[in-house]
Amino acid sequence: MEQRYTESEVERMLGIEHRQLAYWTRLRLVAPRARWGTRFYSFSDLVSLETIRRLSDQRVPVRKLHRAIAALENELGQARAPLASLRISTNGSEVVVRSAGADSPPIEPLTGQFVLDFEISPLAEKVRAMASHSAEQWFEIGMGCDTSAETLEQAVDAYRRALALSPEWTEAHINLGTTLYQLDRMDEAKKEFATAVALDPLSVLAEFNLGCVLEHGGETIQAIEHLHRAVELSPEMADAHLNLALAYERLNQRTDATRHLSLYLRYDPGGPWAEFARSRIAQNRYPREHMGKLTPFRRLR
Repeated sequence: MEQRYTESEVERMLGIEHRQLAYWTRLRLVAPRARWGTRFYSFSDLVSLETIRRLSDQRVPVRKLHRAIAALENELGQARAPLASLRISTNGSEVVVRSAGADSPPIEPLTGQFVLDFEISPLAEKVRAMASHSAEQWFEIGMGCDTSAETLEQAVDAYRRALALSPEWTEAHINLGTTLYQLDRMDEAKKEFATAVALDPLSVLAEFNLGCVLEHGGETIQAIEHLHRAVELSPEMADAHLNLALAYERLNQRTDATRHLSLYLRYDPGGPWAEFARSRIAQNRYPREHMGKLTPFRRLR
């Protein structure tokens, strides 16, 4: 029987986030099988996803990659080409594809023209060179900028441009909120997370991040409400249980705090806060130096 991998196993093995996997699956770059409401991925899917992750790190726009591969399949009259067998590059305006190890020249699938090889241009040059983009392109530019402190403002601008074109894009609101949080613009971050929650009441990340920013601002009761919603939607979200424990400690509700610390340990027994959680459960008190700390915000990639 072919080996099957769950979403959580894929995310752990490849070091990607759930929203990345969901985004690539929604674009049909991979086609997992589903049974009883759970998606399963094959080994060939893992190879393709690793290739997608690498290309994403190299700033190849995922939607452009999807269109190029679809056009290549149509041009060649074949079934979906394995991503791992393709060499893909971009200059920000074109995607060039050719088979790895092949002697044939590269092709620009959207036009069918053979082209010269070129390297990926720096992200900053892409931003300056492109006068207009789709919402998806601005979103991917934002993701390329929000990983460095030096380019966070550019990320904010890119996400806002994406939202101007697609105001109800939940993931863009989440990423914009996370970037604003990194810039210490808490009120703006809270607004974006609240908008994301209103747009998608089933978004675990939106509820989690809104709970985090509310807790940061001292709105502990409201924070607990949203963190509880996050664990209702995703009971295995260890970070949400940890943040709930910290929030309950601030209200001196130690029984609830200990319960969520235990749940944190159940779902992430080797996590960075595991020793702290065990110590807290054993001693029935928090070490002073840990008070007020929260686990990191989440973003969509």
